Amino acid sequence: MKKLLLPDVTLCAASSVNVEQTISAIRQCQAGITFGRSILLTDLHCPHASTEMEVVKIAPLRSGAAYSSFIIEQLPDHIDTGFVLLVQWDGFIINPELWDARFCDYDYIGASWPQFQDGCSVGNGGFSLRSRALLQACKDPEFRGSHPEDVAICRENRTLLEKKFSLKFAEPALADNFSFERLKPDKPTFGFHGAFNMVQTMGSASFWDAYQTLDDKGSLFTDFWAIMWDAIKHGGQAGWPRTLRMIATFSKDYMRHRRGITPTRPGKS
Repeated sequence: MKKLLLPDVTLCAASSVNVEQTISAIRQCQAGITFGRSILLTDLHCPHASTEMEVVKIAPLRSGAAYSSFIIEQLPDHIDTGFVLLVQWDGFIINPELWDARFCDYDYIGASWPQFQDGCSVGNGGFSLRSRALLQACKDPEFRGSHPEDVAICRENRTLLEKKFSLKFAEPALADNFSFERLKPDKPTFGFHGAFNMVQTMGSASFWDAYQTLDDKGSLFTDFWAIMWDAIKHGGQAGWPRTLRMIATFSKDYMRHRRGITPTRPGKS
């Protein structure tokens, strides 16, 4: 199948943890689309990164708040195309053929948040398309950065971005074609975000392969039991053995997390 060409879109991820799976997510996105650039922003050495992705060294991102600050304050300096498709280890393209040119009619599009019903429900940043104009606007002195960065952009500063810079956020109906997160889709989408969606999206075996590469499972803690039941439900004969191993590693990781022990990260340079 001929790959779609998106020369004005940079595929980008920024991370200091779970970098092996982040690289896999980038490769998944590249499988069906040729982007203008593909970059991984990290402090780690990445010998497994392909020649089709640029690895750009940055300072370590030691927390979710540090990630948010980086996306708001420093990401614009790394993007020279009109748009950036921001992905994470648990958020990437699953149906490249569902790319819609209308996505680029807006400055921000990400999965709808079902918990907000006030007209500002778009959206999730873990798999999102953003214009360079929006990235630059977030550096304005009036912009008030906070964590998480997607809430800061799409809710706390949305009025500023719309009125001062005339930026446009996608309507929920189009956002629901672009991606899903907490709101289960009733049709295929271009991409998704959320580890809790990975078993059903990737299949149990592929999720298990990805799970074993993770050096920081902190983002799984909130939704671990939902992930576990999905692994049992969709895992066939291997479901229970894998789930028992997940519970064992989860218990160790959770206690380390509670004690504030930093996970061991491979590839530190």
